[in-house]
Amino acid sequence: MMTARRIDGKAAAQAIRDRIATEVAALSEKTGRVPGLAVVLVGDDPASAVYVRSKARATERAGMQGFEHRLPASTSQDELVALVDRLNADPAVDGILVQLPLPPQIDEQVVITRISPDKDVDGFHPVNAGRLAIGLHGFVPCTPLGCLRLLQAELGDLTGKDAVVIGRSNIVGKPMALLLLRESCTVTVAHSRTRDLPGVVRRADIVVAAVGRPNLVTGDWLKPGATVIDVGINRTEAGLVGDVDFASASEVAGAITPVPGGVGPMTIAMLIRNTFVSAARTEAFRYEKNL
Repeated sequence: MMTARRIDGKAAAQAIRDRIATEVAALSEKTGRVPGLAVVLVGDDPASAVYVRSKARATERAGMQGFEHRLPASTSQDELVALVDRLNADPAVDGILVQLPLPPQIDEQVVITRISPDKDVDGFHPVNAGRLAIGLHGFVPCTPLGCLRLLQAELGDLTGKDAVVIGRSNIVGKPMALLLLRESCTVTVAHSRTRDLPGVVRRADIVVAAVGRPNLVTGDWLKPGATVIDVGINRTEAGLVGDVDFASASEVAGAITPVPGGVGPMTIAMLIRNTFVSAARTEAFRYEKNL
């Protein structure tokens, strides 16, 4: 029976954050300023509040400035857009993150497109999505970028690998597929309407599951030795579980991320990374390119 290697996202994320902290200190010494990340939370969604706190801690530990804006659930779209405009104009703010989901009276796309593409450290603005699609430099969404880093650390060169991405969201699935294409993988984007989904997944060297269905992918779906990246975070009566059934998948896969402790820490590390990169570009500061 094969036992998959456990891909330690916490350790990988900490190593990246340590490198970023060193770069932040060098930037501060040269320019006299530190990168700043503004996080906006509208309403009192408990899960969103947890994410915001973790992002604030990571910002502080990297030696960056954090600007937290908590707004009531009754906030209007115009009020939120006005705040985004102020943050766009603030030279101390290098990155703007508006925590999703937003209350129903606010159109998420209106807010996302109002953020300056140069401060869009979430990588959701259409300009940054377009840059990724045609191979230009821009901000890449943090979760797929973190997944790519884990894959590269585990497998090295990804050229020629057969990859299946389960999920087609703008936040994970689509940008993940584009990143894998950029690395010369052969990529299939699968989803809930894919015919014979287990058969499609079974041919993949790399499986990225980002569909939001608990324990959807089981071990008998996997090619022996496949590398599995589980993006899912599903709250169940048994606790947090991913989109992959970890126990059965571990008997077939070559390497797999756990939930929690896999992709989640890397998402936050990439957010900190993108904020530093934004500041470095503003200050024309040269940094380690593979950061």
